This record gives sequence, structure tokens and C-alpha cells, in this order.
Amino acid sequence: MTVVPPLSGAAGGPAGPAAGPLAEPTAPVTPRWTTALSLANGSVWVGWYGPLQVLLALQAAELAPAGWGKESVLAWVTGIGAAVSLAANPLFGALSDRTTSRWGRRIPWIVAGAAGGGAGLVVLALARNMTAMVLGWCLVQLALNATFAALVAAVPDRVPVGQRGAVGGWLGVSQTLGVVLGTGLAMAAGGLTAGYLACALFTVLAVGPYVLLRQDTPLPPALRPAFTWRGFTRGFWISPRAHPDFGWAWLTRFLVNLGNALALLYLLYYLRDELHVAAPGDGVLVLTAVNAALLLATVVAGGLWSDRAGRRKPFVLWAGVVMAAAAALLACWQTWTGALCAAALLGVGFGVFTSVDFALMADVLPAALDRGKDLGVINIANSLPQVAAPALAAPLVTHAGGYPTLYLTSAAIGLAGALLVLRIRGVR
Repeated sequence: MTVVPPLSGAAGGPAGPAAGPLAEPTAPVTPRWTTALSLANGSVWVGWYGPLQVLLALQAAELAPAGWGKESVLAWVTGIGAAVSLAANPLFGALSDRTTSRWGRRIPWIVAGAAGGGAGLVVLALARNMTAMVLGWCLVQLALNATFAALVAAVPDRVPVGQRGAVGGWLGVSQTLGVVLGTGLAMAAGGLTAGYLACALFTVLAVGPYVLLRQDTPLPPALRPAFTWRGFTRGFWISPRAHPDFGWAWLTRFLVNLGNALALLYLLYYLRDELHVAAPGDGVLVLTAVNAALLLATVVAGGLWSDRAGRRKPFVLWAGVVMAAAAALLACWQTWTGALCAAALLGVGFGVFTSVDFALMADVLPAALDRGKDLGVINIANSLPQVAAPALAAPLVTHAGGYPTLYLTSAAIGLAGALLVLRIRGVR
């Protein structure tokens, strides 16, 4: 997938006892706010995963230049886009931290990012060669990371510690539904162009309810630190020696997400080329639906359980173990039934991981002034696996044993990440 109470007179009620933009939030957030935030978050995942699950793979096969394989085209497009995402998320998080708009720190970036993401999806709809694919996908990644960075930062801005697991769970629900809806729009719209345009329309419109709530506390200009290029750029380095819990939490998320990215990157090709599924696109949709059903059954429950237990690490650990088991199943049981079972296991594990790891990250942030930037640095652990996964996956599939090797590697990396959560000391 941490909130400061709204300003007096803002939609949703009066301010709580600590309404400043840098105060640790104490007033509970309302279901209305959580719903609007979740819908906006889901719009980002529609914009990302309609292309990633179906459209980019089909387009890569259609537009591959002579002498290029579809796998290589997809790897280059997604890898370059992920590199853009890698830089964009912390950059826009840092910019939103220092924004003094009367609309608040986060809302201007949410609006601009959604509009830019929609424009990038239109570029992809019109793309007729690989270069246009790269440009369109880079614009999608750049813009939607502005929206995503601002939305995620709203959680430590406004949600108290005792609600973070639950809110993280609802963000996980919206992420999952966004992936399913993006995949469904891509499949049901009737072609590449219509699929991209349907995802673009939803991405732009679904941020509206959150924006209209206007519950984003403005930052007074007096609280904005003086700007220097050196200070701004140096701020993106968060020393793991000075903040070890932040460092271990980052590494845990990176490795678990890398394992997950390796498992999902070539899913369409795995179904078509290894399992010989007659309609692999429909197969991806079925597996995504199974995964989503199990994730939805666990993501909010896992977050609530973690909040009530006052513990994060055991939930993250066992979620990672279950996800690793799902990847190992894809390696060792290469049948449609095995794929269905793996999708179910991955849904259970990723559901708990999504909500509780998000709460854990919010709990280890070093400074209130830099919440957006620090969460952007954490979100590199989501983006960097998209860069690393294609570089690792392509040679594993083509030269090092094929899909069994790919999925066993995925399992080992994810398990290593889950075990590293035990190194965190400041969170139970």
C-alpha cells in the first residue's frame, strides 16, 4: 500500500488536538477518508497493472522489431520504465514535503500525476513502434509515481499508529482490486487501444473523491526548510548506520518484492509456453482473480490483527514464507492446478505482507518533515525489483534451466527477505 487531523472547517469534521502538518497524528481517520484514499490508490494500480499484466506483453509481441524476441522487448520497456519510477517516487515525495499550496502538500501532486498518467496511457494506445512504447510507459511511470508518492505520504500525515495496519489493509484491498480491474479492463475493452483508453479514464476519474474531500493540511511557508541543491540531493541518502531499522525494513521489502516480481513477470508466457494453456490471457485473468480473492480475505484481517496484537515482525515473516512457498510450487508442480494453488498461496501471503509491512514502514520513518521523501526512498524497494527482475529473469529462462530455475530463484530471494525482518529492533 499516519494521518494528521483535517483543518477546522474542512470536509469531514473539525481538527483534532494536533492539527499541524508535522504533528504525530492522534485523531482516528474516518471511513469516508479511508475509502476515498483507497479509491485513489486503486486508480494508480489500474494505470500500472492493466498494461503490466496484459497490454504491454501483447503489444511487445505485436511491435517487436525484426530480430527481437517479445521477451526482450517487454524486458526493455518495463525495465526502462521501472528505472524512471525508481527516481520519480522519492523525488515527488520530497517535492510534496515542501509544497506550500493552499490545497495542501499532497493534493497538487495527486491531481497532476493522475492527469499525466492518463496522458501516458493515451500515448501507449497510439504507439506503433517500440520507441513510442518506451516513451508512453516512461510517462505513465513518471506521472503515476507522483500520485502514488503523495497518496502514501498521506498515511503518516494523518493516520495514528493504532490504525496503520487497518488502513494499510484497505490500501492493500484497493491495490488488489486495482490490479484485477486493470487486468479486466485490458481484457474486456476490445483491443490494445481500447484497453489503454479504459485504464486512462479510470485512472483520472478515481482520484476525484479524495481530492474533493480537501483533507490535506497545508504546510506554512515558515516551516519549509531553505532549499539548496546539495542539501536536497543529500537528503535522499538515509544512513542505515544512523537508522538501522529503516535500513533493514527497506531490504526486507526489496527482497520480498523482487521475489514477487520474478514470479509474475513472465506469467503470460509461462502459461502459454510451459503449461500450453489455450487462452493464456484468460488464464492470467483467472489466476489474478484467485490471487485477489485470497488476498482480499487476508489483507484487512492481517492489518487489524497486527494493530490489536501490537506486533508487526511475525506477520511479515510468515507472510514472506508463504509467498516463497507459492513460487516454489510453480517450479515443482507445473500444471494448471499447480498454478491455481500457487496463486491462492501467493494471495494469502501477499495480503498479510501488504498491510502489515506498510504499517511497519510507517512506524520506522526517521523524520516528520520528510515523510514523503522517506516513503519515496522506501518505495524504491518496490520499483527497483522491476528493474532487476527483467535482468535476472531473461537469462534464467533462456540459459539457466527455464521456468523451474526462475521460480526457485524467486522463492529463495523472497524467503531471504522475510528472514531479514527479524533484524529490526525498534518494532515488535
